[in-house]
Amino acid sequence: MAARVRHLAINATDVQRVKAFYEAVFGWRLQPWGPPDYYQHREAGERVIIALQGRRELAPGARMQGFEATMAVDDIAATVAAIEAAGGRVAAPQIYIEGVGKLVYFQDPDGNVFGAMQYDPELS
Repeated sequence: MAARVRHLAINATDVQRVKAFYEAVFGWRLQPWGPPDYYQHREAGERVIIALQGRRELAPGARMQGFEATMAVDDIAATVAAIEAAGGRVAAPQIYIEGVGKLVYFQDPDGNVFGAMQYDPELS
């Protein structure tokens, strides 16, 4: 199955200011979820989650700017192999988010950073 956009995160230096902005402009209801200063809006489209979080650097030279898209994939190991075979690189080690799935961040050959997530079966 082709990857599909499932998660779109907004990275911000001043999370509370940006939260107020998007709630006022788009009417989003950004609700706390998970770690501090992490919010989600779950009504952006069919199975698409909009998140708001603090800006961070995944690895030297891999700083998250603006929007961050995460693609839903069927097999995270096969996706990592395909990323590397196509000239990309893993930007941060794979992690498991309890109750969500396996996540890896990668850079395409031009340095753009994206996420790939193998969602747990009940969330697929």
